[in-house]
Amino acid sequence: MARDATMPMEDAREHQRVFVRQITRDDLRDALDRGAHDFFQKPTHVVFLVAIYPVVALLLSRLTFGYEVLPILFPLAAGFALLGPLAAIGLYELSRRRELGQQPSWYHAFQVLQSPAIKSIVGLGLILAAIFVVWLAVAWGIFAATLGEVPSSIGGFLSAVFTTAEGWTMMIVGNLVGAVFALGVLAISWVSFPMIIDQHVDVATAVKTSLRAVIGNPVPAVTWGLIVVIGLILGSLPLFVGLAITLPVLGHATWHVYRKLVSV
Repeated sequence: MARDATMPMEDAREHQRVFVRQITRDDLRDALDRGAHDFFQKPTHVVFLVAIYPVVALLLSRLTFGYEVLPILFPLAAGFALLGPLAAIGLYELSRRRELGQQPSWYHAFQVLQSPAIKSIVGLGLILAAIFVVWLAVAWGIFAATLGEVPSSIGGFLSAVFTTAEGWTMMIVGNLVGAVFALGVLAISWVSFPMIIDQHVDVATAVKTSLRAVIGNPVPAVTWGLIVVIGLILGSLPLFVGLAITLPVLGHATWHVYRKLVSV
């Protein structure tokens, strides 16, 4: 279980001490169990919240029939992980209310839009959106530097990817660079949004706390990142509809990870 009060951090603006605890894989497992419990308590609420997520993914998949966007489809889908912390802000609010003994309804998730910390939410959201756009640009650059030619068919593209040295280079380099982006987003957002919603702190304080959490818990942080990636991959099958379950479970679980990591 989490160990109390290691790595205190002074927030000069709020004049309060933020303690970042050390956690274990057992804490992550417990957070996932709690996240699943939150979801299954009132699943219709969170399914409603994330219904747009698989719909958008299906629309993006439909674009592959234009072929010219085919090289960017996988980076686009993988990039959802970069925006996941922002997409789950309503879920954090539902878990927060349930933790307080309330019985939240779906509309409570949208009350984060009226939060005193809405500027911080928007500010950090814009940072993640910018990282997402940069990732897409980098991914396209990797494609242009390796395969280089826009595919004329899905079969031709897959053949070029899996049967040529250039294709394997694109996959290896792309995945390594993508991992760097994912770790960067994890570092700045692991507990940032839940903390903003819970404590109404500014972006700098939230990001600084998240960085301290990752530095103090490198193995659990990387483990959590892998859990998110695996959850998104499994949720993408079949046809992305599984995201309607995996995304809210991960979102709720992230709230419980935050509660284990941070004490104010």
